[in-house]
Amino acid sequence: MKYHALGRTGLEVSEVCLGTMTWGTQNNQADADAQLDYALAQGVNFIDTAEMYSIPPNESTYGATETIIGDWLSRNSAKRQHLVLASKMAGNGLSYIRGGSDISGATLKEAVDHSLKRLQTDYLDLYQLHWPNRTSPHFGKQWPDMVRFSDVDGKAHTEQMLEILTAVDDCIKAGKIRHFGLSDDTTWGINTYLKLSQQHSLPRLASIQNEFNLLHTKDWPYLIENCLHEDVAYLPWSPLAAGALTGKYLGGARPEGSRWTYVQRKGLFRDTDAANGAIAAYGEVAAKHGLSPAELALAWCKQVDGVTSTIIGATTLAQLKEDIAAFTLTLSEAALADIAAVLRRFPAPY
Repeated sequence: MKYHALGRTGLEVSEVCLGTMTWGTQNNQADADAQLDYALAQGVNFIDTAEMYSIPPNESTYGATETIIGDWLSRNSAKRQHLVLASKMAGNGLSYIRGGSDISGATLKEAVDHSLKRLQTDYLDLYQLHWPNRTSPHFGKQWPDMVRFSDVDGKAHTEQMLEILTAVDDCIKAGKIRHFGLSDDTTWGINTYLKLSQQHSLPRLASIQNEFNLLHTKDWPYLIENCLHEDVAYLPWSPLAAGALTGKYLGGARPEGSRWTYVQRKGLFRDTDAANGAIAAYGEVAAKHGLSPAELALAWCKQVDGVTSTIIGATTLAQLKEDIAAFTLTLSEAALADIAAVLRRFPAPY
């Protein structure tokens, strides 16, 4: 297992980050225990979760994943000091989480306390905002004018961000969190937090996690370049495009128990004709080079310049083993050229 610096935090994280969002719906405690034990045995030291999980998010499973991890930690307390444990605070829009309110200084402190209690730990190594208060161009909203940036009151949001960062500072001083990160945000969001931290001597942004995979490369080059030169760790989530890049959903297939058999809060926006065409083409490239589609997609993601650690998730131990093993692979120049040819044919399939 290889390790990389998490921004300027001084922490070293494995290039594989174990995502946990299925624990509590598709996976139970025993499944989670097995995945954690296996991942740690392979050298994974980076675990990512969120208060909103498990997915698909709903009131009945809110906090379930953190509770499952907390159960494991209660039985494996000696391992806590060797882990980089990350969680995320839900943003606005979910009525059963703080009434659907915006993130504020007060609600951040409340959310931190509840996460620590569910996780049965005294501190979080990385605490992230799951999405910003303003609407950001993610989850199928990246097409021109789907989000009207000119309608956003930048000054008001900057003031909110300063309040949030001040609350982060209070939590760090209280020993509840060590570092701060973003999720599903933009270059403007990153740079505004960096500016505020410098202007007000507040904690520096450590990381951002956004969707990034062979079907969804919109963060390249501009956001990733910004992250690299500002020492902000870039953490891709959904490197398999919610499992689509394995090819298991081609032709309308819906394997029993798979994620796409559950009602999705944002719908199946990844299920487009262009996406299916791209997935089939990547499958042909994988077969040509003696790889599974999952191996191809994961090995490609981890070699992209600027990627710090890739967040993977699995519903079975067999899937997890295949996914982690993919990070030992090095794609040949011929394979990378074939991938690039498909990427040029399908640059933005959803």
